[in-house]
Amino acid sequence: MFPAIPPATRALILINVAVFLLQQVAGDSITQLFALWPLGAGFRPWQLITYAFLHGGVLHIFFNMFALYMFGGALEGYWGGRRLVLFYLVCVLTAALTQLAVQFPSGAEEEVIGASGGVFGVLLAFAWYFPKQRIILLFPPIPMPAWLFVTLYGLLELFLGVTGTQQGVAHFAHLGGMLGGALCILYWRARHRFSS
Repeated sequence: MFPAIPPATRALILINVAVFLLQQVAGDSITQLFALWPLGAGFRPWQLITYAFLHGGVLHIFFNMFALYMFGGALEGYWGGRRLVLFYLVCVLTAALTQLAVQFPSGAEEEVIGASGGVFGVLLAFAWYFPKQRIILLFPPIPMPAWLFVTLYGLLELFLGVTGTQQGVAHFAHLGGMLGGALCILYWRARHRFSS
């Protein structure tokens, strides 16, 4: 099964898994240095990317990497590996910037870790390019088209972020990843339109 994963998607998954294993050995020191910390509370510029390769537990990394495997491979087949990696990193970056912007006024000092911002961007792109592709939810097992699944998921993230009902989850980073993905796709489309 693993060799069937396209190379760029496989590389992203392997890097995430390798860093997760390193976390288990290095402990909190790696989180202190590479997690995304709020401005003025240990923030360093490289954290805008490195936070996305850290994870808070086995389930955290499993679900992120499973989503990357499910949706990233299809996008890599459509775009190619270089464009997928660039897109993923743009989503990671916009997720981080969105989270920092939301955290700053509140004075929150919690760190952010996880690939979810990049994964949410990949989800958005999958729904954009494959809107009618059927997705079956795990709980409950209801099939729905990708565009509807991603729309509902985005609205849920917005609701949870605004109401603050699920503490400890960076909902605005997820939304920032989707926003970055949308802006990236629109930029590529506009550039292609004006260059041809």
